[in-house]
Amino acid sequence: HFGHIELARPVFHPGFIIKVKKILESICVNCGKLKADISDPNFADKIRHVRDLKTRMAIVWNHCKSKMVCEADEQRDEGDLEGDEPKKGHGGCGHLQPLIRKEGLKLFLQYKKPKDDDEDIKTLHQDKRLFTPSEVYTTLMKISDSDLHLLGLSDEYARPEWMILTVLPVPPPPVRPSIAVDGGTMRSEDDLTYKLGEIIKASTNVRKSEQEGSPAHIVTEYEQLLQFHVATYMDN
Repeated sequence: HFGHIELARPVFHPGFIIKVKKILESICVNCGKLKADISDPNFADKIRHVRDLKTRMAIVWNHCKSKMVCEADEQRDEGDLEGDEPKKGHGGCGHLQPLIRKEGLKLFLQYKKPKDDDEDIKTLHQDKRLFTPSEVYTTLMKISDSDLHLLGLSDEYARPEWMILTVLPVPPPPVRPSIAVDGGTMRSEDDLTYKLGEIIKASTNVRKSEQEGSPAHIVTEYEQLLQFHVATYMDN
């Protein structure tokens, strides 16, 4: 029978990280709302008759990836009682959007450097920082069902946070792939077993460092080691 390992922290699945990056480029990294405005006739016309889900995601991604602000609705001024109703639009949070960069099995948030010389503003918007799998997992969970359908995903069968690994399946020894030893004269299934042991050890180190209140960079190092072992396991 198959078993499983509950990972101390979420990790990226090597086969889905590019898809996850595209989804992140289509949504606000702060509120999880799709950056496209469905009330925009130009956008609505593009996807209205698109039934193929892959094509729909490509259209939405191309429309959203260049948007650098999660646009909020216009607000009525307090003294403006007789003016026109404020424009009802995207309904975003107004948060500035970074570029998503991929380096190996790591994702980074890269903000454009502000032109303002104010040091406080520069501190708030760091040039580049690691976007951890835990943060990505939390962000993807914020996506609404309606936005999922626009992206060509399903709230029932294809939630995007399911592309992040939180539990790792463990195959029983009889179905583990064999490796050749001693020049091919013998076969062994121990290679995958050792890798599973390394994953358990790395996951335990992450959980232990969190419980002991270790500095953030120590926890991140253990988390990246866990990511490495899981990726190697998936390749096997």
